Amino acid sequence: MIIKILGGGCKNCKVLYENTQKALEELGMEATIEKVEDFKEIMKYGVMKTPALVVDEKVKISGRVVKPEEIKKVIK
Repeated sequence: MIIKILGGGCKNCKVLYENTQKALEELGMEATIEKVEDFKEIMKYGVMKTPALVVDEKVKISGRVVKPEEIKKVIK
């Protein structure tokens, strides 16, 4: 599984990254987490608001920071 955090490196992007790591730990899952900060790359996903969470090239969450509990539901 490849998870991408899309955003320009803002505080919310960092929190989403940390929450994603925590969700994976709680589920006992392994995945590659990548930060995508290049806005040209972000636009390829059609994301207009960051941060965004992409799982296996599908945008799952955009424009808000979510807690680990919601991330767990998305990545199961």
